[in-house]
Amino acid sequence: MKIRLLLFALSLCAPVVFSEEVPVRTLFTNVHVFDGVYEKRIENANVLIEDNLIANVSSEPIAAEGATVIDGGGRTLMPGLTDAHWHTMHAHIASMEVLVNDIGYLTLAGAEAAEATLMRGFTAVRDVGGPVFGIKKMIDEGRYVGPRIYPSGAYVTQTSGHGDFRFPTVMTRKDGRELLDQEIMGWTLIADGVPQVQRRVRENLMRGASQIKIMAGGGVASLSDPLDVRQYTLEEMKAAVDTAATWNTYVTVHAYSDVAVRGALEAGVQSIEHGQMITEATAKLIKKKGAWLCLQPLLNDEDRIPFPDGSFEQQKFLAMTDGTEKAYELAKKYDLKVAFGTDLQNGAEIAAKQGKSLAKLKMWYEPWELLKMATSTNYELFKMSGPRDPYPGANGVIKEGALADILLVDGNPLKDIDLIADPEKNFVVIMKDGKIYKNTLK
Repeated sequence: MKIRLLLFALSLCAPVVFSEEVPVRTLFTNVHVFDGVYEKRIENANVLIEDNLIANVSSEPIAAEGATVIDGGGRTLMPGLTDAHWHTMHAHIASMEVLVNDIGYLTLAGAEAAEATLMRGFTAVRDVGGPVFGIKKMIDEGRYVGPRIYPSGAYVTQTSGHGDFRFPTVMTRKDGRELLDQEIMGWTLIADGVPQVQRRVRENLMRGASQIKIMAGGGVASLSDPLDVRQYTLEEMKAAVDTAATWNTYVTVHAYSDVAVRGALEAGVQSIEHGQMITEATAKLIKKKGAWLCLQPLLNDEDRIPFPDGSFEQQKFLAMTDGTEKAYELAKKYDLKVAFGTDLQNGAEIAAKQGKSLAKLKMWYEPWELLKMATSTNYELFKMSGPRDPYPGANGVIKEGALADILLVDGNPLKDIDLIADPEKNFVVIMKDGKIYKNTLK
């Protein structure tokens, strides 16, 4: 009896051993894999997801006890799409609504747009302007549905620049001025001179920007700045680049015109947004500098931005879109590092054309090339944010160890690229970070 009591007492003192936690597994079978890099698919493959990572890609059967099995039925498995020029806060509203609505309304519209973006199969976006930090945080915490967001925060603009939302008729204000409403909301930051530029860049970094967005040239939708102007002096632009570098990240700039692109490159900028009006000499300079060109297939077609006939904005739009085809041709001729972005905004119906916008690249690229651009190539640009990257790890590819952002496409987009223009019908499974957000298979 005493021996039994002693053994019982010792058992109470023994450490408790817990069984090892079993990962959540999803197994895709009978799929053809576009890995985000190579032209040819991996035929008749199986792909195992464990928690939020791709654990195995094989043409042989994969044993995965307890896994949720999804029979792909010979469909195409590929990385989630990405958009390198997106505005979450602008996507579902017209530009003028920023001036007449409060931040609560605008944030809810942005959250609505974020969910719609993911459900179109875009699992990551580089947000290049707007107060998106709160939405991003809610998504990252799993409390709201949306893509991974690489945020820039507020636009940094000079007085009279593309991010100065004031009407041109407003009176000049004193030095040491009050902030604009849009500055208080974190939408834009007006900075003139090197010290102000440095301060505004640092404020965005403090809030969690993964990269910095600067307005380097005139814009189409803005009320007062023409396209031909170069915004910011060399010293001001270089101050932004150098300040971002102290945080081990980079500056990307809004620039349509040739002069604006060249000025940014001279200051050390490594990422150009738009660039539709570049000349051949500037394309060569981009190549020499090793900079990125984030082009958008903006054309004067059925999807054009509607501006009043003869308006200042329409004149600028026509001048910009007139250069789009040549810009893509120059990018291909000089083998530039080209990222894919859409810059779609001003309403849910326009934003819904995100996949259609990508499909338009078939004018210049083979289907596998444009799909690579919107997956693994875009991620090369995203990763320029270095330690400011909010989502460390490989992505944009289907390979072991990569983050599990995945689409299952009903058909073969490498043969019929227009499949991606109708994501509601053709994207039968949408997964982000190992979690399934859509599955229409029976």
